[in-house]
Amino acid sequence: MKIHEYQSKALLAKYGAPTPRGHVASTPNEAEAATRDLGGKAVVKAQVYAGGRGKAGGVRLVNSPQDASDYASKLIGSRLVTHQTGKEGVPVHKVLVEETASVAKELYLALTVDRSAQGPVFIASAAGGMDIEEVSAKQPEKIYREGVDIAIGLQPFQARRVARALGLSGDQAKAAGSMLTAIYRMFMELDCTLVEVNPLAVTSDGKVIALDAKVDLEDDALFRHPDLAALADPAQEDPSEAQAHEAKVAFVKLEGSVGCLVNGAGLAMATMDLVRRVGATPANFLDVGGGADDEKVVKAVNIMLSDSGVKGILINIFGGILRCDIVARGVVRACQERSASLPIIARLQGTNVEQACEILAQSGLDVFFATTLLELEAQLKRALPTLRSANELSED
Repeated sequence: MKIHEYQSKALLAKYGAPTPRGHVASTPNEAEAATRDLGGKAVVKAQVYAGGRGKAGGVRLVNSPQDASDYASKLIGSRLVTHQTGKEGVPVHKVLVEETASVAKELYLALTVDRSAQGPVFIASAAGGMDIEEVSAKQPEKIYREGVDIAIGLQPFQARRVARALGLSGDQAKAAGSMLTAIYRMFMELDCTLVEVNPLAVTSDGKVIALDAKVDLEDDALFRHPDLAALADPAQEDPSEAQAHEAKVAFVKLEGSVGCLVNGAGLAMATMDLVRRVGATPANFLDVGGGADDEKVVKAVNIMLSDSGVKGILINIFGGILRCDIVARGVVRACQERSASLPIIARLQGTNVEQACEILAQSGLDVFFATTLLELEAQLKRALPTLRSANELSED
């Protein structure tokens, strides 16, 4: 689960990490009052679940309370489009008004889960304040990683190594060490999947402070943190993803035209690769999981069909715990409820596959069957002119 910057900073401050003084404003008048309280100058930031706000016009230095009010009136109620949002952008309902800082150096620091290392890992770079993915791709030597053994926790020598990688020494290295300790405690105690501070700033008077922060929380651990679960802002989510979350379906909306219905994240990734391989683009990542019943499949397919960009459905199911006939009944019911007549390419293997194929074959829907991945690829290629959207065709 994502949360806003102001919420992330509140959590960091609770654990002892220095952050700028600031106020959240929901109206221009509140932004004006907050700027006055901060001495007449401030940084105003749109609060949205997306990065790249600065380049998109979502962050601005204001030189007076009136400036803050004018800028907040433009932001609040608008939709901000950044390189991390779709073309429709995300709504801005609040802004964060913060004190300004005299920045001498911008650094990058994050703690996330490294599945290959089977534990948390700090990622640090002296090249902070910019797109860290681009730094990692073009200058990987500028990225430092420090894994942490959760059995013994973050050790002082590790904090010193990270501080050294950031180019810090003396009191600044000690301050960075305290920041790392705070982040690690928070990460573990709150079941975070990501704590990112970018930039981690060294100010002209030598302080080390989190100028921006992003915290992601593990959805499956929210039952342990009802106070954190209450921080969710559904307005920031894509409507279909919000519906999927409520239906307990793993769904991510994408920009393509082929709706993918699968069970299992690995199979979902392989299926999306297959769609790309034949020259089309997935419309979604939809994993109904292993224990879905008829109702869950109906909800999942309904969510998929609510996307007007979907030109066809690709079913790739390996039915073990999930029975193939449940999937088939759910697909047929959802299509009937929405009067959908999209072409369906189906590969089902496993429990009750014969029954599933019979249900689909007798449904009156336009179904093309495949039994192997090679056959599935061939069916996709055959249906390509129908499955691709106008945008995809124009890219050729």
